[in-house]
Amino acid sequence: MVSSKPHSADARNVWHFLADAAERAPDRVALRQGPRRASYRAVRDRAIALAATLQQHGVRTGDRVAVLMHNDLDHLVAYFGVPAAGAILVSLNARLTAQEQRGILDHSGARWLVHDQAHAERAAELPSTELRVPSGPAPNVTPRLLPADEPAQLYYTSGTTGSPKGVVLTHRNVCTHALAAIEELQLGERDTWAHIAPMFHLADAWATFAITAVAGAHVFLPQFTAPAALDLLADERVTITNLVPTMLNLMVKEPGAGDRSYALRVMLSGGAPIAPDVVARIMQTFGCDYVQTYGMTETSPYLTLSLLPDHLRALPPEQRLRWQAKTGRPFRGIELKVVDEHGEPVPRDDATVGEIRVRGATVTPGYWHNDAATRAAFDEHGFLMTGDLATIDEHGFVDIKDRKKDVIKTGGETVFSTEVEHVLYEHEAVLECAVFGRPDAKWGERVTAAVVLRPNATASADELIAFCRERIAGYKTPKEIVFLATLPRTGSGKIKKRALRDLC
Repeated sequence: MVSSKPHSADARNVWHFLADAAERAPDRVALRQGPRRASYRAVRDRAIALAATLQQHGVRTGDRVAVLMHNDLDHLVAYFGVPAAGAILVSLNARLTAQEQRGILDHSGARWLVHDQAHAERAAELPSTELRVPSGPAPNVTPRLLPADEPAQLYYTSGTTGSPKGVVLTHRNVCTHALAAIEELQLGERDTWAHIAPMFHLADAWATFAITAVAGAHVFLPQFTAPAALDLLADERVTITNLVPTMLNLMVKEPGAGDRSYALRVMLSGGAPIAPDVVARIMQTFGCDYVQTYGMTETSPYLTLSLLPDHLRALPPEQRLRWQAKTGRPFRGIELKVVDEHGEPVPRDDATVGEIRVRGATVTPGYWHNDAATRAAFDEHGFLMTGDLATIDEHGFVDIKDRKKDVIKTGGETVFSTEVEHVLYEHEAVLECAVFGRPDAKWGERVTAAVVLRPNATASADELIAFCRERIAGYKTPKEIVFLATLPRTGSGKIKKRALRDLC
């Protein structure tokens, strides 16, 4: 049974979600991490204690406070304690170098850093006042809350130039997204969310607010490995989570993955296109429904979900899979269009490729102290230009084909890397792959695939090339296969194709 709407349906600050949950369900266990437990009352009190600590150290309304943590009970407390102090949370990617993190602290102006024990050594290298989440009782402090259209969080992401940009998300952005996700995914108090994807990234962080708003439960995996993630899903009776395709691919191919008992009702996947073969394995392994998601840091994050309308859900499973593996239809409150190079909508023929552009209440107002980047991100009608290329069909479902920067131009032909990757994933020996273009004197670019084989599996480059040639056109078939032990990843777990181009 799904609970009713949270009382804070008119929330204008993320703090209201926790305050409301603590009022409605004070003794409900909110957070579980190994033997550690915390009720909603306790989480609220610890968040207020953190707010008091920040204020005692000189944090004023509108100041920026950075957070450097693994997935952890205290990480969730910080997501509410920082705004309770009237400050703006700066989420630090834990996988960045000290130099990169210093650059973010400098650009954001964050002079305070809340960290966990695992990052104590790194925190000492950074130019900031180090703080920990207090464990004692909360003092008598009244939260100082910023208005709805003031920034709640800054997330630093790299553009095509590699220069870091601070994405501003306002309290209205975050609250609107959380409430829309509750409706779309029918989240309720009986749900248990697994924080497996990194909480410093919006692939997971959005659920911090949505699950709290319905007084559901949160469980945590500090660092990802496929066996540990599978154990957490089974042992904690997780009902819903969102993972990037690389994580899911590793999990469903882990020996014994299907032998556990799961309580999942739906598995979400986002951050990159996913092969239909992997989708089928996910549903078979976990015995649950599957929803593909698509979004950006700039959009809080969701833009689409592959939630099927009744007429598509009534199709046989093999036909239904076609739409479940698509990028999806627009998320609630999002105005989405797919346009050609002139900004005109492309036909809804599921074939013509254009760029996705969006606008809505969950879209960022811009980049922190970077007016030029903000202006460049939006078209003349206020639509955010995503840089993602996709088709759109008669049902309004979009299907991403590639990032603009990842499209391969070879011999005058256009190759979308995701199409080639989907074929490679059909080969039983392939654990992971990424397709990209390398400079070629004759063809302009040659299609290249980086491949990680499954443990104890074998396949030659010639074998994989022949496998692809049987299934796709010759110009799309990789001309070169590079075998690697692992693929480079971003902080959220997505494969870094830019790094592959440098590596290979």
